[in-house]
Amino acid sequence: MRLRITHTTDYRYDDPVHYSLQRLRLTPQTGPGQTVRQWSIEVDGAKVEAGYADQFGNQTHLVSMEGESHRVHIVASGEVETEDRAGVFGPHQGFVPLWLYLRASPRTLAGPRITALVESLEGDSDLARMHDMMEKLNGLIRYEPGATGTETTAEEALEAGAGVCQDHTHAMISAARHMGLPARYVSGYLMMDDSIEQSASHAWAEVHLQGLGWVGFDAANRHCPDERYVRLASGLCYADAAPVSGLRLGPAGENLSVTLTVEPVGQSQSQSQSQN
Repeated sequence: MRLRITHTTDYRYDDPVHYSLQRLRLTPQTGPGQTVRQWSIEVDGAKVEAGYADQFGNQTHLVSMEGESHRVHIVASGEVETEDRAGVFGPHQGFVPLWLYLRASPRTLAGPRITALVESLEGDSDLARMHDMMEKLNGLIRYEPGATGTETTAEEALEAGAGVCQDHTHAMISAARHMGLPARYVSGYLMMDDSIEQSASHAWAEVHLQGLGWVGFDAANRHCPDERYVRLASGLCYADAAPVSGLRLGPAGENLSVTLTVEPVGQSQSQSQSQN
């Protein structure tokens, strides 16, 4: 499947900003399950300071702003060809050792609720237990935007019983590591079946299983990633893979708006032709 993605992030400020620095992980890479056919990032109102691959291999750009500007406008867009690999990303790659993905981050520390989840799992293999975990987490954390924030931990999300894909992902990572399985956070895009307009980017977990390598599990949707998914970045938790993050100096109030569309290229073309 060939997907067209347009991801727009718009920052508006009440007053000039003394200084801001944004880290962008908005560039997908060609790899197992996806081939990037074209991609670009356009930045208006700020300066691109550097581009590099971080320790996890994520393509990253640093964007700074200072002076009289009241707005930063970022558009990441392009086309990615995907295939359905039933969630299997494959063997571990890169410079980061596999054992590092056993290390808990503040968002993924296991507590009593994670421990209870692990003890409840059923299955005669790690793969079967991961599928059971994905199903159970979908029921334990109902989808509710605004119920949690970017600093919410896996334990807190389970206690609240509500959250978003980030919380499902942190909980699955925490439980897998508690079982002694390397796990990582993946950010990216998901084409929904009923709408091309998305409210936000997506996230899911990958667990390293013997004989398969990295395997993806999207507990928010009770599904392993298929051709509708495009991966952007990965890391130990949200902090390592957030599409946009940064800091700002000064008292100016900030208003953030995000628009995102993910659509199959063929459908877009046929719609365009029918309207002409």
